[in-house]
Amino acid sequence: MSEVNARIRQSISRPEMERRWALARAEMQDAGVDAIVIQGANNLTGTAGHYRWLTGISVASSYPQTMIIPREGSSTLVMHGDFGGETKLGDKDAAFPGVGLRLTAPSFPACHTNGAYDAELIAREIKKAGYRKLGVVSPNTAFHGFFKTLDKELGRSDHVDLTARIDDHKANKSPYEIELIRRAAAMQDSILVDIKGHIKPGATDFEVMSRGHYLGMLRGSETGYMLGSSAPAGQPTMIRRAGEHGRRMEAGDVMYFQCENTGPGGYFVHAGRYYVLGKATQQLRDMVGAMDEAQDFTVSLLQLGASCRDIWREFNAYMIKRGFPPEGRIHCHGQGYDNVEPPLVREDETLTIQPNTNMGIHPAVPWKDIFATSCDNFLIGGDGVVERLHKMPRGIVEL
Repeated sequence: MSEVNARIRQSISRPEMERRWALARAEMQDAGVDAIVIQGANNLTGTAGHYRWLTGISVASSYPQTMIIPREGSSTLVMHGDFGGETKLGDKDAAFPGVGLRLTAPSFPACHTNGAYDAELIAREIKKAGYRKLGVVSPNTAFHGFFKTLDKELGRSDHVDLTARIDDHKANKSPYEIELIRRAAAMQDSILVDIKGHIKPGATDFEVMSRGHYLGMLRGSETGYMLGSSAPAGQPTMIRRAGEHGRRMEAGDVMYFQCENTGPGGYFVHAGRYYVLGKATQQLRDMVGAMDEAQDFTVSLLQLGASCRDIWREFNAYMIKRGFPPEGRIHCHGQGYDNVEPPLVREDETLTIQPNTNMGIHPAVPWKDIFATSCDNFLIGGDGVVERLHKMPRGIVEL
């Protein structure tokens, strides 16, 4: 037990896991559900947050894990491993909190012949336990073949989707979670300061991004990535991903660098800043300043109980009034174990603004030869006070 604990970088406390399980089981009771089935994979890229929230496990690879969480008693886990693997954990392994039984089978998503193994094991255990009514959480992040086989094995597909109910609880961060979120923001502040020494003529974008990722990992980051790019003055510095980070910087260039990684315990926040190898143009200053003001305006709208749809409309009216195009995607959203999670400030969101929510706000606009944004995270407190989590001053860093 002590050896297992020593290997876990940032375990989630047992009281915190008990809190989550109690909330989930209350929803199961209300919905008349005997057990939840949930699958997770690819947590490194900012998904599988529902799985991590309910199980305390980060599935770092593409090999899925699937859990049966009953309304009463310990959980059953099916994960990648040998054919016929079976271990009675008895909820005594800190790496698998709440798990009574672990079953294994080879699970390689790209191998068609492996597609049914996990579902067959899950179906077998459901039948053995006599669970009649099943709930599912986050089916969008499960592999299609899993549920297709599970439904075939069980002879039904009338599962109750509890995702929206879990989202309500997942968005309302506990004091324990808020402390980890604060640590993530402080980590990113330090990266945004220290990265200045690596943005210089001759360096490539990928060298800078890799350095940022390295600094984060040394400071407790588990998952996520870095975004941004460099460009000559007069060309837009877009939010580019790793495959587009081949450019080499020159004097006078502008770089936008955005931390999109998690802190200790796997909680996402994100923040970005502009760096100029020389003096910033007045146009860049004006546009970044305008996005800072748009961010401030959004903060003023984040009132407890406010409709996300109404905030979306008010924000777009604000942008249009100032001569900018309206946002067509998203500029404000919840974050936690998922890089983007409800509530979304959009036309299609049904949630309202709730207390103890971690919100990422990043208004952005392409404007002629400039792409400008302002990205930081904010905590909506239980009293409705909105706090900026990132402490590094906004604006442009001239090098």
